[in-house]
Amino acid sequence: MEVTIERILPGGYGLAHAEGKTVMVSLAAPGDRLRVQIDRERGTVCFASIIEIIEPSPQRIEPPCPYFGRCGGCDFQQMTYQAQLDAKVEIIKDCLHRIAKLENIPPFRITAAPDEWHYRSRAQWQYDADEKRLGYYEGGSQRVCDVAECAVLAPELQQELENLRRQMQEDSLPADARYFRAVAGDEGVVTSASVRSPTVREGTPRQIRRTINGETYTLDAESFFQTNEHLLPELIAAAVGDASGEIAIELYSGVGLFTLPLARRFKRVIAVEDNKDAARFARRNLANASLTNTEVETADVATWLDLECGGLTPLSPRTVRTTPMKKRRQAGARQIDFLLLDPPRTGAQSRVIYGILQLKPKRICYVSCDPATLARDLRKIIAGGYSLDSLAAFDMFPQTHHVETIAHLTGP
Repeated sequence: MEVTIERILPGGYGLAHAEGKTVMVSLAAPGDRLRVQIDRERGTVCFASIIEIIEPSPQRIEPPCPYFGRCGGCDFQQMTYQAQLDAKVEIIKDCLHRIAKLENIPPFRITAAPDEWHYRSRAQWQYDADEKRLGYYEGGSQRVCDVAECAVLAPELQQELENLRRQMQEDSLPADARYFRAVAGDEGVVTSASVRSPTVREGTPRQIRRTINGETYTLDAESFFQTNEHLLPELIAAAVGDASGEIAIELYSGVGLFTLPLARRFKRVIAVEDNKDAARFARRNLANASLTNTEVETADVATWLDLECGGLTPLSPRTVRTTPMKKRRQAGARQIDFLLLDPPRTGAQSRVIYGILQLKPKRICYVSCDPATLARDLRKIIAGGYSLDSLAAFDMFPQTHHVETIAHLTGP
């Protein structure tokens, strides 16, 4: 089948129409004329891969990575960097129009990464001990693509990958390891394996410090932390903005990336994080910064909101960790000036959105790494009486279709 790519869709696919079908082509560029093969079909929607580039788009370049097309990581290397940025803006707009049903989207811009390459300060490398493969999963499979050099890794992590590969060749890596996680900090790299042993090598520190915008964060390789530190000062500034007041709530607070800046602007902050290790690091980071006005609750976000709202949100039947009953309605007893949420890629549960609406914060900031789930959740929040004031996008993940978006909303 011969197709011409019209634009890039959420998920990174190129959109084309041919023979009465909607064709979604992986690793395409806008304007490409291609010969493709259909890999699978769902009704009139086909998913396809490129057989031949008949006429390349002016936006197409030669991918510099030798693993491009096999490794499932970077799916935008075939486009110029400006084309990547333009595609991400259009992906956000598409999701807000199509999913959130927004007619008038506030004008926004995307902040480019200072470095299109060598930016990743966190990584997870899959390990196949039988085949002696260490790298990333191949696209659409669980087979490990053996990677000797990764062009988006920070130099410290590239060196750590090489160290691990040497150990692999020497048969000194844990045979039962499935993957290795690594994070770079101010004073080196810490690595953990998916086995009981806490570190790959004896003497490797389990914890590491990262200094961002004057704030110091302690974390380990298992902690979630934004991977592109070069953009973090601008990301934090866009999320927190000029917010200040009496009470702020942060949901999915992690090790405290936004918690510390919020604690400097509000008299009282309540941070909620389900992961007990991340919550422990957040408390430590606040204490090291001498910030005593913040409570970090180790709790499932939806259940915590239910308790704060007096049991009004619908509970799921599954067992979840909750905050003590004595803390019920602590936040809800007063007006919430600002609420920030930074959920995982899957977005916020309906119960979470419902709980936020019950709390009625004056302002909401939603930090998202997936435009589709952001649009889905914004539709519910806006239906609850909030208005979308502003948007900002950040290219935290160059060479991929992923993009970070920040939305600010004001209550009725």
